[in-house]
Amino acid sequence: MFKYMKTLNYPIDIKKKDLKMAKYLYTQFGGANSELAAALRYFSQKFTMPDDIGASLLNDIATEELGHVEMIATMIKQLTKNASVEELKAAGLGDMYSEHGYGIYPANASGVPFTITYVAVTGDPLADISEDMAAEQKARAVYENLIDLATDEDVIGVLLFLRQREIIHFNRFKELFKYYKKKGY
Repeated sequence: MFKYMKTLNYPIDIKKKDLKMAKYLYTQFGGANSELAAALRYFSQKFTMPDDIGASLLNDIATEELGHVEMIATMIKQLTKNASVEELKAAGLGDMYSEHGYGIYPANASGVPFTITYVAVTGDPLADISEDMAAEQKARAVYENLIDLATDEDVIGVLLFLRQREIIHFNRFKELFKYYKKKGY
């Protein structure tokens, strides 16, 4: 069961409009290595873990990833606050606006819609956890790229927090992988 708390995992208070950064952030909202893909992947995989240790870890991280989805959407919303249609077009967000207005739609930075094919589930604990470790490393790399593109400290602080969570998730999955390997799965 989930309990929603009306606070973000990290405070977000972006004061400067930056439509290009908002566009870049879409990759972590609905791209192949996004927080949404991770949340759905881990939630789906938990059902075939061989014990409560794995199922619980995957559920916990999936839930946290949903919180990260909310953080990314909040950042996009704040970065595009009061943007005109002309500003959206100039930043390369005209296509998104044409279909979704000011709504935040799960797509990558190029506007390619989220697809469930981003969610890898094999039912094999070691294969799935290996995929999860790779996913966390890819997300970490994307956050590092986003940090390189960012110029606003209010944005960089959030991205550093999210990057660090990817490292922690990787380490937790690595521990679980070793545990299951030792158990002979």
